[in-house]
Amino acid sequence: MAKRYDLIVFDWDGTVMDSTAVIVDSIQSACRDLDLTVPDDEMARHVIGLGLNQALRHAVPDAPESMYESLVARYRHHFLAQGQAIPLFDGARETIAELHGAGYWLGIATGKNRAGLDRALESTGLKKYFHATRTADQTFSKPHPAMLLELMDELAVSAERALMIGDTTHDVQMAQNAKVDAVAVGYGAHPPEQLQELNPLALVGDFAELRAWLRANA
Repeated sequence: MAKRYDLIVFDWDGTVMDSTAVIVDSIQSACRDLDLTVPDDEMARHVIGLGLNQALRHAVPDAPESMYESLVARYRHHFLAQGQAIPLFDGARETIAELHGAGYWLGIATGKNRAGLDRALESTGLKKYFHATRTADQTFSKPHPAMLLELMDELAVSAERALMIGDTTHDVQMAQNAKVDAVAVGYGAHPPEQLQELNPLALVGDFAELRAWLRANA
């Protein structure tokens, strides 16, 4: 079967790595450290996928501007304390290796910063599979289309030959803004019903289902 796509772009947190709970806990712990209003789980999950500064401004809107630098520092302290123990989702490594072996260009578009993504790629051993990556400190944060536009430009792939895979409405909206097809995964930060409202090309429940969809449709 002829390939429908040349480039497949993954989000990272909540899509490839099972980090949602750690991110939520790190946001909430950072707020407690600084005696700020602690966002509930739903709010903390909703901002996952955004660049860190943007995420914290949404999650803790009543924090004084002068405190955001400290809030970022405390978030990173808590996240890094747990970061090495965060697992990949079951089937993630095998799916990514299979796609790489089949000749797809593979990319990452993530709300992490460059240092954080580089650490994750090194610790998981997945760096060798990805041809290009973009982080929120390199360009505009989701749902702005810049990450996808830059990845497509770097790899000389047109929008109709690219696919975005992510677990948040920010991922799907970014893809739509870039005129790129999107597959949503319902096991991450945003509830499946929120994702479905955006009418992604598909909504899958785990990596086994994603792998089967890609084999049949990508």
